[in-house]
Amino acid sequence: MKVVIQRVSESHVKVDGKIVGEIGNGFTLLVGIDENDSKSDADWLVQKILNLRIFGDEDDKLNLSILDIKGEILCISQFTLVADYKKGNRPSFIKAAKPDKAIPLFDYFKEEISKSGLKTESGIFGADMKVSLINDGPVTIVMDSMTKS
Repeated sequence: MKVVIQRVSESHVKVDGKIVGEIGNGFTLLVGIDENDSKSDADWLVQKILNLRIFGDEDDKLNLSILDIKGEILCISQFTLVADYKKGNRPSFIKAAKPDKAIPLFDYFKEEISKSGLKTESGIFGADMKVSLINDGPVTIVMDSMTKS
């Protein structure tokens, strides 16, 4: 699994012109699921994300986690994160998990995030989504469960 973590002051996602998920201070997570990903990948990423210290403390040092600040999380499924772009100029998405695998794993990821007690919202899997956010910092981190070894 690949996750792009964006520290935001606010974020929302629209489907068909209606807001389906909206948060204030926290993370917008763009989540890509590979055909070889499993719950253990999701578990590892959830723990890394929830404990990632990229919020400022009283000295303005990046020393606090989203749990520390009681932030909010918006999860967006994004299969294009697993694009293979090595050949040619048109990316291949053949390694992206098919919906029958990706949907349950994305739902599991969201459920595990929400067990933290933080407000957790999401877009709609497979929908044409319009994501708006104000990246705070900007602070953006990319995590890949393939590097967890």
